[in-house]
Amino acid sequence: MIIMQLNDVSKSFGAEEILANIKIEIKDKDRIAIVGRNGAGKSTLLKIMAGEMTYDTGEIIKPKDLTLGYLSQHTGLESSNSIWDEMLEVFQDLLLQEKKLRHMEAKMAEVHHLEPDEQTKILADYDRMQQEFQTNGGYSYESEIKAVLSGLNFLDFDDQTPINELSGGQKTRLALGKLLLKKPNLLILDEPTNHLDIETLSWLEKYLASYPGAVVIVSHDRYFLDKTVSIVYEVSRHRTKKYYGSYSEFLHQKSLNFEQEMKEFEKQQTEIKKLEEFIQKNIVRASTTKRAQSRRKQLEKMDRMERPLGDESSASITFDITKRTGNDVLKIQDLSFRYDDAEEEIFKGFTLHVTRGESIALVGPNGVGKTTLLKTILGWHKPASGEINLGTNVQIGYYDQEQANLTSHKTVLNELWDEYPHVNEKDIRTVLGNFLFSGDDVLKPVQSLSGGEKARLALAKLRMQKANLLILDEPTNHLDIDSKEVLEAALIDFPGTIIFVSHDRYFINKIADKVVEMKQDGSTIYLGDYDYYLEKKQEEEELQRLEEVKEQQTTVNEKKLNFKEEKRRQSEQRKRERQIAKLEEDIERLEDELAYLEEKMTEPEVYEDHEKALEFTTKTNEIKQEIEHLMEEWTELQEE
Repeated sequence: MIIMQLNDVSKSFGAEEILANIKIEIKDKDRIAIVGRNGAGKSTLLKIMAGEMTYDTGEIIKPKDLTLGYLSQHTGLESSNSIWDEMLEVFQDLLLQEKKLRHMEAKMAEVHHLEPDEQTKILADYDRMQQEFQTNGGYSYESEIKAVLSGLNFLDFDDQTPINELSGGQKTRLALGKLLLKKPNLLILDEPTNHLDIETLSWLEKYLASYPGAVVIVSHDRYFLDKTVSIVYEVSRHRTKKYYGSYSEFLHQKSLNFEQEMKEFEKQQTEIKKLEEFIQKNIVRASTTKRAQSRRKQLEKMDRMERPLGDESSASITFDITKRTGNDVLKIQDLSFRYDDAEEEIFKGFTLHVTRGESIALVGPNGVGKTTLLKTILGWHKPASGEINLGTNVQIGYYDQEQANLTSHKTVLNELWDEYPHVNEKDIRTVLGNFLFSGDDVLKPVQSLSGGEKARLALAKLRMQKANLLILDEPTNHLDIDSKEVLEAALIDFPGTIIFVSHDRYFINKIADKVVEMKQDGSTIYLGDYDYYLEKKQEEEELQRLEEVKEQQTTVNEKKLNFKEEKRRQSEQRKRERQIAKLEEDIERLEDELAYLEEKMTEPEVYEDHEKALEFTTKTNEIKQEIEHLMEEWTELQEE
């Protein structure tokens, strides 16, 4: 069933056209990605779909009862509530129902003081309300809240922590959690993977896979898109084009389409050229002028194809080195770090040997100390214990995810030129042009740049260093997908050594030849990319489960009963099974009898006759007590 349709929707800001004739169709179980470059209008499109922004022309068709949830890039819960109370707000209707049920239970305790017809009405109302409460999730909402909070990495938080004490990233995660608990028919998520570590991303992928409604996502996390979506709409040059399949399949199909369209265009151009040449040669000859005029009419009627549009201009990134290192680039032995006022280490026992040409990804949960480790390697932090030894001729270039090395009051041009005054302006402008800063862009103050522009400027500064050991902290943050792909290509061709921290699993797969999992008390090295790391982790978990099964089996064998004891136990088991079967028959018989009586109680000749109604009510209560007694006995036998 279609739950939203955009027909020829357009949007401009002043004279600048952002979106034109947008067509999108969303069905009730769709998993849709909207992709495109930074500035293509993706977030604007989501805001229009969510009703947060008006559009100029076109129409949006949706059912009146459609429930819609929207998470913007910069959403963060602002509340004085505790974490738990804020999540409970989603279930206000259930809490109200629960309160009514408790009130009715209190009234039922005094039911013997009421008239029989009032007793019957209260019991019937209570059963109806309890059934409705159960159907709406009244007995599971607390476990749902706990599951979402655990998945979004709030397991170690006190539920009563006030939200206004949390960081911006934590507030954003909570906003996402609250939205997931609401379960709207249509979930619209703008960059939901921001502020999530890899473990949390994996949880969110699984959660969205089983989400009961439709999901529309804008994300620069290509691995996440591959795991979650089956339809891709690309926003390019103000319009959308639909592709079926995952993000990787979209890239493949887009490439094939471009090749096919270019072939058809070139074929038509060849045909046009032949026709034009024939007309030019034959139009003035009396013997061939009619044929030439016929060709001219054919040319005029031809539906001319436009040249297929390739990608817009891309950054052109390369990283060179001034000198080559020795084979041993970095040796870290048993490294530990703690802050001066802390009792425990952030990490300890970290060991790593890096050789020339390696590309190493550092992974691990948020808070394990990955960025701290990088800064310790740089010498910005002093380790509590252990050794760090750099090899011969090592020159370090560092990319800071916070871009703290950028000066806000400088222009883009001076940000580079002040550090490399011996390089002439033309060459500085060429480097900046390679990173998509052209013309007057280079005169912009750094403080006015977007996150993506600052990231490209920081990469331009890194390129100028020509360092042979690149230490990169989240280098793909703020970059659009195209810029990420260009960066990947540059790093793949880099002749030096790379150590990087990233939550971008697609990026890790492209760049890393070794994954180092960082733990609070050490590290584990995996000789492959991210998918290989995952595969090995699963193998380790399976081996651990097998080991646990073996241990359990050993324990059973050690405690194995002798033959006589085993026979006695089996005899008792068979006796219990017979008792359980008998109890189940009795319970089923009583439940049938109860159902028959409850149905009779709805008949006018019963509920209008007070004596009969009271007799039936008494009888049903007796049966319920008997069922409860038998169920307790059945439960005890099952536990045995």
